[in-house]
Amino acid sequence: LKRCFFKPWHLVVIAMWGRVFQGSRLARFAAAPLAATIAVPACRTHKPQTLEPVDGQGFGVHCDYKITPPPRKLQDQGAFRRVLVTGGAGFLGSNLCRRLLAEGHEVMCLDNYFTSQRSNIVDMIGHPRFELIRHDVTEPFFCECDYIFNMACPASPPHYQFNPIKTMKVSILGTMNMLGLARRTKARVLQASTSEVYGDPIVHPQPETYWGHVNPIGIRSCYDEGKRAAETLCFDYLRSNKVDIRVVRIFNTYGPGMHPYDGRVVTNFIVQALTGEDITIYGDGSQTRSFCFVDDLVEGIVRLMDQEETVGPVNIGNPNEFTMKELAEIVLEVTGSKSNIVYMPLPGDDPKQRKPDITQAKDVLDWEPKVQLREGIAKTVDYFRRLDLRKFKKPTPQ
Repeated sequence: LKRCFFKPWHLVVIAMWGRVFQGSRLARFAAAPLAATIAVPACRTHKPQTLEPVDGQGFGVHCDYKITPPPRKLQDQGAFRRVLVTGGAGFLGSNLCRRLLAEGHEVMCLDNYFTSQRSNIVDMIGHPRFELIRHDVTEPFFCECDYIFNMACPASPPHYQFNPIKTMKVSILGTMNMLGLARRTKARVLQASTSEVYGDPIVHPQPETYWGHVNPIGIRSCYDEGKRAAETLCFDYLRSNKVDIRVVRIFNTYGPGMHPYDGRVVTNFIVQALTGEDITIYGDGSQTRSFCFVDDLVEGIVRLMDQEETVGPVNIGNPNEFTMKELAEIVLEVTGSKSNIVYMPLPGDDPKQRKPDITQAKDVLDWEPKVQLREGIAKTVDYFRRLDLRKFKKPTPQ
C-alpha cells in the first residue's frame, strides 16, 4: 500500500463517509476508486481467462478469438454460482432469476423499477439465495460474482419512448458498467441484445451475419441504436480487455410476467380481449412477427452463457411466423372474447416482417423452441386473468 494512492487510514475515512452519506453520489464517488484498486475476487479460484487467436476460425460473427473456458460451468450439477441479473425485476429478468434459483445458484437481482414491477419477484423475496438490490445500472456498481446477465433496458415502444435519452443511457452506460465489473471480477457477462438491431430487414429470415437496415434518427432509434452500441462495446471489451462475453439477440417474447400495458402486440390483444374492447391492429394485419414463449427463451439464454464454442451474437427466437391478424384470431379463440377487430394506421418505423434464422442456435446450443403459440397464449391469458389491471398504469410519452 506504500505506493498506492490509498493508505490504510483512507479506509476508515471512506467507511465513515459511507455511513454519513449512505446511498449518495458522494459515497459512490469515494468508494469507486478504492473498489477498483483493491477489488479481489472472493469466490473465484481459477486464473484469469486468456484469449488465443485462431487462424481463420473466429467463433463469433465479429470475433476472431478463442476463449479459454473457466473450469466451472453454470449448469454443473451441485455447483454453486453467484449470479448478477440486471433488470431482474422485469419480464425476462424475473423469469431468468426464477430459473437460476431453481438450479441452486445465489442470485443478485439489480433493478431500479423504471419499467419493471415488484410483483414479478414477490415470490422470490425472502429466499435465502435471493438478494434484491435497488440500483440504476447507469451508475457504477461493485460486487463479487461469477456470471452477469445484463438484461436491464426498457424493451417495449411506450416504455423506451417515454424517456428515449434514459433508454440510450441504460444501453450504453449500463453495458459499460457491467463490462467494467466483469473485467475486474473475471466474470462472464451476457449482453441481452435484440432483433431490433436488424431494423426493418430486407433479408428474410435474419441470420446473425446480416448487418441490418435501421433508421438511426427515428422514434424507435433510441432502443435500436442503443442495443447496437451495446454490442459494439461488448466486442471492443473482448478484443481490448479480454472480457469473457456472450451476446444474444432476442426476438419477440411473451409469457407470464409481462406488464399488461407494455404496448407489445401480445399484451395489447390479450388485455383488449379480456376487457371486451375492440382489438386494434395497426396496418392491414399482414405484417408478421415470430413469437417465442419466455420459458424457451430463458433456456436458450442459459445454454448460450454455458457453452464455449461462440461468444455470439446468437439469435434466440421462434422461427414460426404469424401475421397480426392470425395472432388476433388466436387470442379471440383462447379467451372466448366477442371483441371486434378494428384497423388503425401503421406507426412509422414499424418493421413489416421479423423472423429469426436460428441455425446457429440449433448447431451450437442444441436449442430450438418447444412451446407452440396457441399453448403459450393460453398460459399467458391465464396469467392475465389473475391480475388486477387497475393496479397497473399505462405509460404515456413525454
